[in-house]
Amino acid sequence: MTELPSRLLAEFVATASLLCAVVGSGIMAESLAGGNAAIALLANTAVTMAALFVLIEVFGPVSGAHMNPLVSAVVGWRGGMPRRWVLPYAAVQLGGALGGTWLAHAMFSLPIIEASRHVRDGAGIWLGEVVATAGLLFVVLRAPPSRAPALVAAYIGAAYWFTSSTSFANPAATFGRMWSDTFAGIAPASGLRFIAAETCGALLGVVLHRALRHGAATGGDRASVLSSAPRDI
Repeated sequence: MTELPSRLLAEFVATASLLCAVVGSGIMAESLAGGNAAIALLANTAVTMAALFVLIEVFGPVSGAHMNPLVSAVVGWRGGMPRRWVLPYAAVQLGGALGGTWLAHAMFSLPIIEASRHVRDGAGIWLGEVVATAGLLFVVLRAPPSRAPALVAAYIGAAYWFTSSTSFANPAATFGRMWSDTFAGIAPASGLRFIAAETCGALLGVVLHRALRHGAATGGDRASVLSSAPRDI
């Protein structure tokens, strides 16, 4: 298999696996938590962190394990991969997110196709999503390659709890969760607003990284994760 198809397959499987973990753990957590939303969110957080760590470790050497169109856009913009690959990456990430959601539904005997009715709206929640995504892109840009899986997983786990939005921070994940009327779901109208907030947050994260890069002790750009292809999460 040539390089791009291999990368796209890896991105599809990785993103599908991530959404299956997020949605599936939300379904399981809600069914076992007895109505305790804090316990359900804690379980959902732990599974998401574990899945992110494993998926970045396993698929990072193949495709970079972006699982996020905004990360792919930044990688392409910075020269970590050809810019013409950004749209195919985004397409398979969106498809993988939807496929992973459908797989979770199938495993738990839920309707395969359903739109979420979980409204997540309000200025504070949108601001939370801006903060969550800005932080994620900042971590991605600053993390040394060997520590990227742990740092990304740890950041997302923390942001589940310190942001009002519970840190989707990913348009593909948001898209997949729009089609799940479960604990992890988000109503389509809310999802579109989240994607707008995520895009603003990604730009903010890049700007912050660029503002700080000349202040590093080495005097250089610490974006070592994105500077090493193909592992450019």
